[in-house]
Amino acid sequence: MGKALLVSAVRTAIGTARKGTLAQTPPERLATHVLRAAIQRAGVAPGDIDDVILAESLQGGGDIARYAAVEAGMIAVPGQAVNRHCAGSLTSVANGAAAIMSGMADAVVAGGVQSSSLAPILRRPVPGAPEEFREGMAPTYPYTDDTGDDVTLSVGWNVARHYGLSRERMDEWAARSHARACAAIDAGTFADEIVPIDVTTADGGTAAFAVDEHPRRDSSVERLAQLKPLHPEIADFSITAGNASGVNDGAAALTLVSEERSRSLGARPLASVRAWAAVGVDPQLTGSGAIVAIRQVLDRAGLSVGDVDLWEINEAFASVPVAACQELKIDEALVNPFGSGCSLGHPVAASGARMLTTLAHQLRRGGGKIAVAAMCAGGGQGGAVVLEAE
Repeated sequence: MGKALLVSAVRTAIGTARKGTLAQTPPERLATHVLRAAIQRAGVAPGDIDDVILAESLQGGGDIARYAAVEAGMIAVPGQAVNRHCAGSLTSVANGAAAIMSGMADAVVAGGVQSSSLAPILRRPVPGAPEEFREGMAPTYPYTDDTGDDVTLSVGWNVARHYGLSRERMDEWAARSHARACAAIDAGTFADEIVPIDVTTADGGTAAFAVDEHPRRDSSVERLAQLKPLHPEIADFSITAGNASGVNDGAAALTLVSEERSRSLGARPLASVRAWAAVGVDPQLTGSGAIVAIRQVLDRAGLSVGDVDLWEINEAFASVPVAACQELKIDEALVNPFGSGCSLGHPVAASGARMLTTLAHQLRRGGGKIAVAAMCAGGGQGGAVVLEAE
C-alpha cells in the first residue's frame, strides 16, 4: 500500500469552556475555520477533497463534518462524523489514512471539533423526584454502573490506585505540564499550527483568538498540593482539579494525501501515518486504555518503546501518562514536551487531532523520526497513532 502523507495540520487556540474566549462560538464555525485553513495550507482545491472526517462528542447528533464542508464551499464533498469519545479525532485521522493507503481516496481532511461550552446536557428521569424536577443531570450507563459517569473515578482514581501512583507524583506531572505549555507559548512553538479565529468581544467588537488560554503561569507543586480532592469522602482520594484536564473548546484538522497527489502539489509533507490502533479495556479502568493502545500500535508498526523520539499521551488526568511511563518504561522527558490536557486543556473530540498536529510540526522542525500520540477514551477505550517524519 502507498503512504498517507500529512501535508497540513492546523488547530485553533484552545479556549476554557463556559467562561473562555470560545464559549459563544458554535462548533460548526470552529470546524469550518480549521477545514478552510487546512486545505488552503495544503494547496488542495476544495473540489479535489474526497472526504471530510471530523470527530464530534456531546453535540446531540448531526454531522458537523458535512456542515463544515458545505460552509467551506465543498458542496460535492461528503462529511463523516466520528465519535470514539476522547480518541475520536485519532480515529478520524486513521480512517482518512486507511482510505488513502487503500487507494480509495487521494485527499482527505480529518480532525475533530469540540464546544464543551455549547454542548447539550444529557438528562434522564430521576425516579421519585417531584414532577417539575424529574429530569436529572447525571446519566448512567450500563458499562459504568458502579461509578456512574464519574470519570474522576473510572479514569483518574482507579488508574492511580491500580498502578500505585501518589498524589505528589501526579501533582508534579501537572505542574510540569503547565510550565512546559507556558514555555512553548512564550517561545512561539505553536505559531505554525494555530490559525487565529475572530471572536466577538465583550464590547461588541472583534478580536483574533490565537493563544491557548488554559495554561496557568502560577501553577506549582505547592499550589496544587493545596487543592481539595474531588471526592473528599473517599480516603486518600488523589484526584483534584489541578491534576485533571480542563473542560475546553477547540478544533483541529489535518490534510492527508496520497504520494501521487503530494507530488502533483509539490508539497513537503510534515509526516506520514505509519500505524494506528483502537482498543477496549475494562470501563472501570478506562485510564489504562492508553497503555494497551500503545502496546498494540507499536506492535503493528514493528517498533519498540525505544524507537520513539516523541510522545503525546493525553493528560485526561495526570495519572494516565504517569501510569503509561511507569508501565511501559517510557522516558518522561520525551512525553508531552509542550504540555497536554492538564495545561493546554482537553477539547475532547479535538484533542487527538491537536496532539497529532503538534507532533507533526515538531517532526518537521527536526524533533525526531518517530512520534506517537495516545490516549484513553470514555467507556473503557484507548487509541494511538504513529507518525513518521518524511
